[in-house]
Amino acid sequence: MGCFFSRRRKADKESRPEGEEELPKQYSWDQREKVDPKDYMFSGLKNETVGRLPGRVAGQQFLIQDCENCNIYIFDHSATITIDDCTNCIIFLGPVKGSVFFRNCRDCKCTLACQQFRVRDCRKLEVFLCCATQPIIESSTNIKFGCFQWYYPELAFQFKDAGLSIFNNTWSNIHDFTPVSGELNWSLLPEDAVVQDYVPLPTTDEELKAVRISTEANRSIVPISRGQRQKSSDESCLVVLFAGDYTIANARKLIDEMVGKDFFLVQTKEVSMKPEDAQRVFREKAPDFLPLLNKEFPASLPCGMLKSLMIVA
Repeated sequence: MGCFFSRRRKADKESRPEGEEELPKQYSWDQREKVDPKDYMFSGLKNETVGRLPGRVAGQQFLIQDCENCNIYIFDHSATITIDDCTNCIIFLGPVKGSVFFRNCRDCKCTLACQQFRVRDCRKLEVFLCCATQPIIESSTNIKFGCFQWYYPELAFQFKDAGLSIFNNTWSNIHDFTPVSGELNWSLLPEDAVVQDYVPLPTTDEELKAVRISTEANRSIVPISRGQRQKSSDESCLVVLFAGDYTIANARKLIDEMVGKDFFLVQTKEVSMKPEDAQRVFREKAPDFLPLLNKEFPASLPCGMLKSLMIVA
């Protein structure tokens, strides 16, 4: 009595021509391209301008550590990024699918987009942020936040590859794990702060200079919102766009027109709206909108677009 598969392997071995060696088995992990960690790391640099061009990181993890007086630009999407022990650095990070974690850094100016943002044991950071979840600071002081403002041609596709929505940005909704009574460890940058004054464009590296960057507010890939800044009026309006072929383009056009007419954009949110949500938002008018929630949209619908987009202005 024996195992069927052991007999089968024995028969296969006996049927092999004499002198022919058995080839080693090939597994899927053997076919993967070898990754050199040094290609996804900046470590121990001083007084340098360095970066990665679009397509050079391609969703890998990245590490930045022990850098001083450096200008660092990651023009690509990545999985996670950790920044440790950096001083007086300027940092731009393209969309990060997971977390960006600053630890023991000081006197840095940054522009970045991510799913999660954390700061621990840091002081004097100025961050222009797009974050899908509530940003967190811990054991840190003098951390200042502004809304992400940046553009280059590949950026929209990188947001998509990282699974981030340009409309889900909680940049100003900060949670401080270690508050101090009577003190505020974080604040918001002035509303008229110009991102290029904090994170200037690369000027010394010829490859990085070739990236077609714009920091103009009206070209920013992420709509610039006021967030939790104090409002000048109690009046507000909610705009809901239901998903379709041109929802993103229509939303951007509507925001531009409203801002051009002196509206202030408070926040945007891309959500999946359920019938009970429609009832809460539209009340007696809800039955008029329910068919839109159940409508089947074409396959050409942009990846990541959900049932509705809400704009508060």
